Amino acid sequence: MSAVADVPQTLDELARTIEALLFVSPEPVAGADLMEACACTGEELDVALAQLRAAYAPGSRGMELKEVAGGLTFATSPEAEDAARKLLSKPRTPPLTPAQAETLSIIAYLQPVSRPEITRIRGVSADSASGTLLERGLIEEAGRSPFGAILYRTSALFLKLFGLASLKDLPDVTQWDPTPEEAADLRERLLRAGEARSGLPAAPAQPGVTEAADPEDAATVEQDELPAPTPLTPRERAPLPPAPAPFGGGPRLVPVPPPEGT
Repeated sequence: MSAVADVPQTLDELARTIEALLFVSPEPVAGADLMEACACTGEELDVALAQLRAAYAPGSRGMELKEVAGGLTFATSPEAEDAARKLLSKPRTPPLTPAQAETLSIIAYLQPVSRPEITRIRGVSADSASGTLLERGLIEEAGRSPFGAILYRTSALFLKLFGLASLKDLPDVTQWDPTPEEAADLRERLLRAGEARSGLPAAPAQPGVTEAADPEDAATVEQDELPAPTPLTPRERAPLPPAPAPFGGGPRLVPVPPPEGT
């Protein structure tokens, strides 16, 4: 048989759509759900599934079309089972935490940006989140600010993982519709970060929040404001009067107890 004859027949549009739905679905999909999603009849669904069964017949591809738990799904072929187990047994990178995702968003839109600036915008320390992003290769160093703090920017891996050709493909922030409370909080944070970057006096800090003096460790911490302690001074003692010394000696400045038996 020629190589041309081994190539499966091209699927029609409905069969390709069902193929895509089964591929992205983590669970088996019932026929009724496929009909509703594709807006097709039962007869049209049967024709499309017949094409898929022929295209994914056992031994023809690395995946097979199977009926499981009342629905349809793709499964790996038996000959690929050992290789699949080896691949999936490797440790998988955990997803980003909300703090890490928030820090990455700030860096993506304001890069190059330093940790102190990220801290002022978030309102909490960015050391842990930025450190994790740096270890995973999503961000990289981009020089230093005029104040000596390390600047960060997104890496090529960031563009690859998020499917972006360039930073121009980032979603437009104007499409975000925050609540009035979120907008006010974000505006206050951005104003404080802008004042710090331009060298203007920063706005008064919120009660209960203080900033570290080191620009590289400028993480905000919650603590009570305590008054400065009053310096202690040695207690002044009144001078002791001269006491008569025993046996007719000269005056002594320290009192001497009387001899025993007197």
